[in-house]
Amino acid sequence: MIADLALQNLSSPPVLFFVIGAGASLARSDLAVPDQVARLLSLYLMMSIGYRGGLEIAHHGASGLLLGAIAAGVLLSFAMPFLAERMLRVLSPLGVADRAAVAGHYGSISAVTLAAVLAAASQLGIAADGFMVAVAAAMETPAILACLLLAGGGTRGGIGGRRLLREVFLNGSVVVLIGALAVGALARGPAAAGVKPFLVDLFPGFLCLFLLEMGLIAGRGLRDSRSLAPGLVVFALIMPPIGAALGAALGLALGLSAGNLAVLMTLAASASYIAVPAALRIALPQANLAVALTMSIGITFPFNLLIGIPLYTAAAGALR
Repeated sequence: MIADLALQNLSSPPVLFFVIGAGASLARSDLAVPDQVARLLSLYLMMSIGYRGGLEIAHHGASGLLLGAIAAGVLLSFAMPFLAERMLRVLSPLGVADRAAVAGHYGSISAVTLAAVLAAASQLGIAADGFMVAVAAAMETPAILACLLLAGGGTRGGIGGRRLLREVFLNGSVVVLIGALAVGALARGPAAAGVKPFLVDLFPGFLCLFLLEMGLIAGRGLRDSRSLAPGLVVFALIMPPIGAALGAALGLALGLSAGNLAVLMTLAASASYIAVPAALRIALPQANLAVALTMSIGITFPFNLLIGIPLYTAAAGALR
């Protein structure tokens, strides 16, 4: 079953475009997506994911299950960096600040990985509820706070510094995701239906284009990964299944459906390369973020896209 799911995932257009981008980058092609276009695509994906989640929340309403799932997501995001840091002590020669930075990346989430698992779950007929987007939004920032605790408070301003708080809670991806979630939950009538062709129907095509760009970036990261210590490569490959297992345990305790369980597992297995680096540039300037970014986008992201998501969705279906 897992082999069939993996084959189906590998043959889906978004994944194939990612493979094209990675292959082109590894072959040192001059294929490129302009930075402004990439930023626009990222903005669109966050808007679309948030808006569709808001529509689902409006349809089903807030519930104890929603609150429980958010609490589970926050717990995972805050706790996983402490586990990751302990593993990195054994597997890597990194110093305190760099270990904390890598751990923070692996406690937070990748919104593009979220988009990929939502698409995969829908294809498999186990579509997740829209409130899982709210869970993803809640998992963006607790890992940053855990990272700073591991690093001993970060900069002189500590975790209470106004600039840091602004960067954490007003990070662009967080604002757009939560804002679009609210719009989807509040929108009513013909005006709401009027934006559906743009914010809902065009999502698969924009995802393909964005994953082409992600493939180009991941290809560069894979080239750079040759300079990583072997233990860091091992960590980047084993941390996702560990996170997914923790997500599965909490999801089963909550009684999540197969689709929701697959999403929570994937979120726990993913690693940030947008929100966390942006915050740590201010909060932990002594950390070498290139190491964490190479691991998260050059190793963990391709692993999750090509192997992890089929594995997590199959496991979620078997467990439920």
